[in-house]
Amino acid sequence: MDKHREYRWADNKTLALQDHTLIMGILNGTPDSFSDGGLYNKPEAAAAQTKQLIADGADVIDFGVESTRPGHTQLSEDEEISRMRDLLPAVLENSRVPVSIDSYRARPMEYALSQGAHMVNDIWGLRYDPDMAAVAAQYNVPVIIMHNQEDTNYSDIIEDIKAFFFYSTDLALKAGIPPQNIWLDPGIGFGKTGEQNIEVLQRLGELTVYEFPVLLAPSRKRFIGELLGGLPPQERDEGTVATCITGIIQGVDMVRVHNVKMHKRAITVADALLRGQ
Repeated sequence: MDKHREYRWADNKTLALQDHTLIMGILNGTPDSFSDGGLYNKPEAAAAQTKQLIADGADVIDFGVESTRPGHTQLSEDEEISRMRDLLPAVLENSRVPVSIDSYRARPMEYALSQGAHMVNDIWGLRYDPDMAAVAAQYNVPVIIMHNQEDTNYSDIIEDIKAFFFYSTDLALKAGIPPQNIWLDPGIGFGKTGEQNIEVLQRLGELTVYEFPVLLAPSRKRFIGELLGGLPPQERDEGTVATCITGIIQGVDMVRVHNVKMHKRAITVADALLRGQ
């Protein structure tokens, strides 16, 4: 199935999904992220990290200002917008690639898109805030619909994820989001036990057969640390590489990672072997 996508924005940023795996570099403008909280929550640091991620090979910058780690403290919408107001200009001004906004609420997302952000990355798959789909449709931007749920109860985890995606993509299409703007993310680390994360990764091919491109976002997640004997987040990059390559073998189209340089090197080789590039 042809999943090729080409996007161009008013500021001449472009993104093309053609013959290689895309890399989304993570930029956390938060004081409390599980992996790098507090490192990039000042404009100068956010600007410098934006440049570094791009130099290392990022095709997209994924920027968020609220941690979604287990046990995180939820921001109010006004607090989220305030943090964006402080940091987003520095990110946009220093990015040569599209900037995705990691948020699940319509008001902060509308603010970010109005300032020139390029993509929507919603960890609740357009379900937390009923206005999210309409905002994404209004700005005609790509939307990443991530699977998530409050508990870890499944009958068949892949079939349940498919049902979630069916409902959320229907919401998107009815709101006016065109099919070519829809991406899917199985939500590794969200609403899943370690064993369930592993099962999803082993069965990704059951999700990549459909018409929508798939983003895989396993970077430094807890189950990788557990597989490696309890390593902390900053020591889970090699395990993340293995996880991403497992996904690429099964057809995922983009990976979301902290250590872009390491993944760029590994994925360049994997694409050459798997895609003949």
